[in-house]
Amino acid sequence: MFEWMFKLRGPISPLQSMIFGILGFLSILLFWVLLTVGNAPVMPPSILPAPFKVFSAFGEMFVENDLIRNICLSLGFNFGGYIKALLISIPIGFCIGLFPILRASYQRPVDGIRFIPITAITGLFIVAFGIGSGMKINFLAFGIMIYLIPIIIQRVDEVKDVYLKTVYTIGANAWDTIITVYIPSVLSKLSDDIRVLTAISWTYIIVAEGIANQGGLGSLIFFIGKRQGRPDKVFAILLLFILIGIIQDRLFVLLDRKFFPFKYQQKEKPKKLFTIPDSAKLLLGFAGKIFMWAILGVYLLVAINEFTGIISDVKILDYFFQDTCWTIHLLFLTIIAYQIYQLVKPKPLY
Repeated sequence: MFEWMFKLRGPISPLQSMIFGILGFLSILLFWVLLTVGNAPVMPPSILPAPFKVFSAFGEMFVENDLIRNICLSLGFNFGGYIKALLISIPIGFCIGLFPILRASYQRPVDGIRFIPITAITGLFIVAFGIGSGMKINFLAFGIMIYLIPIIIQRVDEVKDVYLKTVYTIGANAWDTIITVYIPSVLSKLSDDIRVLTAISWTYIIVAEGIANQGGLGSLIFFIGKRQGRPDKVFAILLLFILIGIIQDRLFVLLDRKFFPFKYQQKEKPKKLFTIPDSAKLLLGFAGKIFMWAILGVYLLVAINEFTGIISDVKILDYFFQDTCWTIHLLFLTIIAYQIYQLVKPKPLY
């Protein structure tokens, strides 16, 4: 009856995953309570505060420490670092991976640069870019690039020969092969690699934001931990990092399913906990589109006000994201452009 629990790489049904996921979370919470309960707890409050103390700290930070603004600043640094890292890493990785002369010249230096202790070169970035947002974004981008470029080269090597022979058979030239084979194959695998690097990027954000105390969750956690001595707030921020990371991870999965659906095709799909009627699916899909366009409409109004002040003197995006506003504009404008393309692109006749 219970053999499935200890079967190596055994299958797990959605119902089992949900039940044991809840039980696992509750067991961790219970263990936390047991360690901190009573007048003489196993772990003193200065090291591990009680759960209720940590959760109540969120409201206090919202009022006293401008929590929302610090979250937005960290998200802006994260988006900016990723945008720069991807724009630089993808062309470089493809060029080194595809062309023998560049591979022979630069692959070993690229592989070796991964061993640079990134925290040891913060001084160089301060000298080059100052202590503002530009330094933090470039520091984060570099920290992502040194891992991302070798991964792209590896993904280029993993493209199967059968696909290359197929396009050569139908007369494709080198450019056609890059567009139709290498780019789709590499990007479909690279999306999983980017998800893994998300956790690393938050580590580097903490290092960057600790410089000059200009805002962000990293700056906040240093200020609270060193100056205020509030471990409850420190643990609350750590929980925020976990929550933001989980949300980012799920968004990457949704985008991966959207742009690379072939990765999720299965001959035998797992049984679902419950089935949603087709009418309900249509209604939910329509409601989701309405919500999405409503969010984009709100963004357009806020963005117009940022540049014209026609609605209000308060520039919301500038207040919350400061010098990282461009990342939010680029993100939303990309979404709007994609949605417009989806509306105007020719529909298949079949």
